[in-house]
Amino acid sequence: MNSLVRNLTSAGLICGAAMLLTTSAWAADATAGKAIYLAKCKSCHGTDGTPPPAMAKALGIKPISDPATQAKSDAALKDVVTKGEGKMKPVSGIAGADLDNLIAALRTMK
Repeated sequence: MNSLVRNLTSAGLICGAAMLLTTSAWAADATAGKAIYLAKCKSCHGTDGTPPPAMAKALGIKPISDPATQAKSDAALKDVVTKGEGKMKPVSGIAGADLDNLIAALRTMK
């Protein structure tokens, strides 16, 4: 009986921990990501993810809402930010939770 109670208690604690770790409390924060976007990205990509026409033409920048951009995985978008792509240079100073937050903000620009 004691081992049954101990096993059930352990299973309950494991399930509770798993539920806690998968709640939105641990999800990326798109609002915080928007602040990063405005500080690091808006000069080329525009305030709302639509680049100014001259910038779009000169550098070939598509809107963040472009289906090809939105179709990229989070990992692919992180690579673009941290390693650059085409004429875009890597963005310095964004990593970890800030990078997750930035990607969450990009996902809102559909």
